[in-house]
Amino acid sequence: MNFSALPKIAVPLGVVGIIMLLVVPVPAALLDFLFTVSILLALVILLITMFAKRPLDFSVFPSLLLVATLLRLGLNVASTRLVLGQGYAGEVIAAFGNIAVSGSLIIGFVIFLILVVIQFVVVTKGAERVAEVGARFTLDAMPGKQMAIDADLNAGLITDAQARERRADVAAEADFYGAMDGASKFVKGDAIAGLIIIIINLVGGIGIGMISQGMSIGDAMNTYALLTIGDGLATQIPALLMAVATGMIVTRSNASEDMGSKASAQLTQSRSALQIAGAGAIALALVPGMPKLPFVLIGALLIFTAARIKVARTRADQQLEVAKANEAASAAKETPEDLMEKMRVHALEIQLSADLVDLVNGGGDDLLARVRALRRRVAMDLGLVLPPVRTRDSVDLPPATYAIKVAGVEAGRGTAPRGKILALGDHLETLPGEQVMEPVFGLAGKWVPAELRHNAEMTGATTIDRVSVIVTHLSSIVQAQAARLLTREDVRLLTDSVRELNPSAVEELTPALISLAEVQRVLQGLLAEQVPINDLARIYEALALRAKTGTEPEGLIEAARAALGPAIVAKYLEGQLLRVVMIDPLLEQTMLEGMRPSENGTQIMLDAQRLEKVLESVKNIANDLERRGLSAVLVCAPALRPAVHKLLGSGASAIPVLSYQEATAGGATIETVGVVRSADAISA
Repeated sequence: MNFSALPKIAVPLGVVGIIMLLVVPVPAALLDFLFTVSILLALVILLITMFAKRPLDFSVFPSLLLVATLLRLGLNVASTRLVLGQGYAGEVIAAFGNIAVSGSLIIGFVIFLILVVIQFVVVTKGAERVAEVGARFTLDAMPGKQMAIDADLNAGLITDAQARERRADVAAEADFYGAMDGASKFVKGDAIAGLIIIIINLVGGIGIGMISQGMSIGDAMNTYALLTIGDGLATQIPALLMAVATGMIVTRSNASEDMGSKASAQLTQSRSALQIAGAGAIALALVPGMPKLPFVLIGALLIFTAARIKVARTRADQQLEVAKANEAASAAKETPEDLMEKMRVHALEIQLSADLVDLVNGGGDDLLARVRALRRRVAMDLGLVLPPVRTRDSVDLPPATYAIKVAGVEAGRGTAPRGKILALGDHLETLPGEQVMEPVFGLAGKWVPAELRHNAEMTGATTIDRVSVIVTHLSSIVQAQAARLLTREDVRLLTDSVRELNPSAVEELTPALISLAEVQRVLQGLLAEQVPINDLARIYEALALRAKTGTEPEGLIEAARAALGPAIVAKYLEGQLLRVVMIDPLLEQTMLEGMRPSENGTQIMLDAQRLEKVLESVKNIANDLERRGLSAVLVCAPALRPAVHKLLGSGASAIPVLSYQEATAGGATIETVGVVRSADAISA
């Protein structure tokens, strides 16, 4: 027998067996075994809900709740058949009946009714309401969570696999709470069904005892009431455990600890509260008539716990002071090498104010870990291996401020207040916080307390944590400064890696035709226009062909772009559609005639008035496309492309510039959405 297949068929076989309970008579001994299984299953499920760190760790709970409810109802039917038919339903029911009754049927009924009230009125009703609210809030927050995942993915903070995993978690969370909203109705229905079955058993048992067996009403009441109460307790106790488990799972939040550890840590967080409670317990022991021993014992235990907390905190403070003293001592012994290291200009550096050093906590999702993920993303997207990013604190920065430096020069600055998240949206008036401008995209937002994340998401805002804000800002600066970050040593390492796989491409190009410095200049020119340099072998082959006729940097860059045409145009495609902005043919001819060589490449010589109108036309077209939610590229003749790019680079337009050959390299469908003119600015 293949035992590995048992887990797959255990639940289906169990459900089939439960269905059979409803129609097939069961002997008392088997019924005892099934009641034991029901009670222990409910106990195991309750304990698992306590030790689960988040609800999704026990996502099968709604289905198990239905199976457990069906099992109890099947046991109710089977036990009713035995109670009414034989007057005996096994030792479990008899034991529960004797314990609950304790010589008095009235006591037994009262205990049973109390259990029903606890389950139905308190636990089940509360769990049902929590599940309903949790499902509604989870569904309402889904769009904001999806947008946050997309923002992290676009910023390079997470990989595609991590994004898929987080999207799956969001969908699973919505499915779980939706299922729990419905599954909580099983618990409510189970409580009602259990109460009705008990009434049927009692009335039917008394009737059968008096009519069929000739018992007196007292004997029938004693016999069947005891069995009825035992049957009710044997099913209501696991039902109560499942109701408590339901309330437990729907009231849990995502946490890094199980419920016991978290509750213990939070209940002992205030030493003063424990001391006051202990003193209050001892004071109550002095009240006349009060039992003194329980109050004194509990009060002493609370005061002792508070004292232990003080000792633990004192020890932790002493360890912190020793660590600070060691750090100060090591700082006092600075060597020339230490000073030289501090003097060294780092390619990339993040400076944090003193109150932001908690962002570098050494965990799996701290600032350093996210920066490492960004380095991997940039390497995959641009082919640029970022230098290590130095992170240090700075007393010169204002509170809650960070600064990003490139080669020792500040390239960006922002704020990331402690204990807050950045909410981006159009309806933030009801949220507390100071209005700020997001540093990368210029969006309006507010730094709101972290505990109000759900409130912000309910308004439709996108919430971003502090680390994501800093890393997104760093990613934007890296994209803009990629050319500056590519060093000669980086080019040498990249060239060596290409030589291992394609030695002919490297040996033909350098140093035979151009030097490594000229290769660096070409790669920097590509990165300056956000062109990936991953395909170095193809770039080197194109440079080798072009260098045989001329080694001017502009011509080499254009040759490399021509080789990468399909990759360049792919990032601007929407499906197979490429929207383009054309240059008026007469204007384009005028620009070609006005081209002049210079030390920095070719330039277009136009009179100031016409140049201003051209830039205004491009700006109007860009604004019009932004209003319509469209993106496009400006296309022109290959000989004109470098000059047009430099011309627009200093203006307000952000439209990429491609040559006709590049635009058609991928076989995309072309759609013209605007024409640049030198007369009055016109936009399509």
